[in-house]
Amino acid sequence: MTTPKEFLTACTNKFNNAMKNSNRRVVICAGTGCVANGSLELFHALERKIKESGIDIQTQLNYEDNQPDKNSSSVDWLRLSKSGCQGFCQMGPLLSIEPDKILYTKVKLEDVDEIVETTIKGKKIIERLLYVDRHDNNRKCQGQHEIPFYQKQTRLTLKPCGVFEPEDVYEYIANRGYEAALTAWTDMTPDSVCGELVESGLRGRGGGGFPTGKKWQFATKEKNPTKYVICNADEGDPGAFMDRSVMEGNPHSVIEGMMIAARGIGATAGYIYVRLEYPLAVQRVRRAVADAEKLGILGDDVFGTGKPFRIHVMEGAGAFVCGEETALIASIEGDRGMPRPKPPFPAQSGLWGKPTVINNVETLAAVPYIILNGAKNYRKVGTENSSGTKTFALTGHVVNTGLIEVPFGTTLREIIFDIGGGVIDKNGNISNDNFKAVQIGGPSGGCLTEQHLDLPLDFDSLRGVGAMVGSGGLVVMNKSTCMIQMARFFMQFTQNESCGKCLLCRDGTRQMLALLDDIIAGNGTQETLDVLGQVARTVSKGSLCALGKTAPNPVLSTMRNFRDELYSHVFQKRCPASQCKELAKPEILADRCKGCMACAKKCPVGAISGERRSPHIIDAEKCIKCGECTKTCKFNAVVGV
Repeated sequence: MTTPKEFLTACTNKFNNAMKNSNRRVVICAGTGCVANGSLELFHALERKIKESGIDIQTQLNYEDNQPDKNSSSVDWLRLSKSGCQGFCQMGPLLSIEPDKILYTKVKLEDVDEIVETTIKGKKIIERLLYVDRHDNNRKCQGQHEIPFYQKQTRLTLKPCGVFEPEDVYEYIANRGYEAALTAWTDMTPDSVCGELVESGLRGRGGGGFPTGKKWQFATKEKNPTKYVICNADEGDPGAFMDRSVMEGNPHSVIEGMMIAARGIGATAGYIYVRLEYPLAVQRVRRAVADAEKLGILGDDVFGTGKPFRIHVMEGAGAFVCGEETALIASIEGDRGMPRPKPPFPAQSGLWGKPTVINNVETLAAVPYIILNGAKNYRKVGTENSSGTKTFALTGHVVNTGLIEVPFGTTLREIIFDIGGGVIDKNGNISNDNFKAVQIGGPSGGCLTEQHLDLPLDFDSLRGVGAMVGSGGLVVMNKSTCMIQMARFFMQFTQNESCGKCLLCRDGTRQMLALLDDIIAGNGTQETLDVLGQVARTVSKGSLCALGKTAPNPVLSTMRNFRDELYSHVFQKRCPASQCKELAKPEILADRCKGCMACAKKCPVGAISGERRSPHIIDAEKCIKCGECTKTCKFNAVVGV
């Protein structure tokens, strides 16, 4: 009879035999970002062109007879496959060639013929498709090993996402996949599994940062024979796409993490609660669950232990509040997604009243690495109280946007200027002295300034400056950004997403939004500021769930870190960033005005005056800021309208 270990070895051998005589591999990034830019069309075009060129190629490995497909006529053949997000979203679609260590960026359909003829057949590099490092005399980088964006990262969770075929369970197993789950289920006790997680120092990556092992221990102590594991994949922060990318690129790591959690607490079933807006992630997670069930990894007899564990995939309707544990549970149970008072905590009474552990995608994906490599090795990365790595979605006014992974303790300066390549102005030019702020943690976080650039990022240091890691969104802003409008953006988001259950969150967020609108419209007073601060602190203290408690964070951080800008809006009736239309002073720039009189003819209230061929002026008292003069002027001489 085949043992579970022998079974995994046989699966590994199947993959290795299927890959035998494959001398090269072309990998197309098929994360959502690259797919949106046409990477799937690129994949099919490459497949057709390679076949037309007479090169033996496989896109799907044949595990039935362990041989290349019947059309292959030579010993050596080429593998064309897809991967999950490779992280460098700014440069997509991405195409990598191994073992040549070549990475082509911004690949288009019209590049296919040249790639096949020059690189795949001719084995020469197409330099125009290489990444250009603008910080190093426009040096052309051949592959990831030469690109600063990748060099400065420590990719533990994300590394497989840019390499593996996400829908090939055999490739996952061949890279030690499910080995950690086998160890947990056959060689470890529930207590030792939880103990290893406690020793690792892994903390929840969904925002709260609660120690994962301790959460599992709470559920382990419960005597109820029915327990559940839930993967919280309801990622909803604006600009955040970390969990989505892991599910799309390495779904089996999430399943394996859930299996280890199930062993630790004694769960019999699990749920993956994923957003409906993530169709590619849903597709790949469902496929991964089905493949794991087909191989007998999931089911009624996990690794021959006689114990069951099955996983169900449920699509959420996209309510941001369902990222909160008890609201998520209510949604799975068929009720409206609204938070419940705690205690009891889900580990005591969760799904259908049974002990339930809820972890987010990134947390669960880190678990197999810990079991395989040991807690002590995991603790070598990161800081004393925040071990391991954290993924961030880096967006905004930065050269290199994308998905990154860095050890806890990395500074904002390293992320923005080394990995991100620096701050850009409105024309896309690098302008590092143009940095203004970075919003961390999405609607739950806060804005950090230049004085925080050298702050080591971890759970405790960020909490000390009134911010939080959150799920991992990082939005970089240059000096053209109005911080009051940024606070309003996040406040409008949380106000829209409030479930309305508790008064403070429901009405408090609406009040804060109205007060910010008053400030932006030029109607703010000292009383406005006083009431805004009072409401923000009250909502933070009294709301039922984390959505309400953290909703005021962008407002409070703006009041703390951008007080001068706030005062300019309120007392000087001026927007320093010139973004608030109501506070803008209408003006015609004399050095640009040609005196053509086109704007004067279009003005419906006669606010513009001046002689032909002489600079014109605008009467601010008459101006109604309709914008007709701005649309008419061909010389961009009109500002503030």
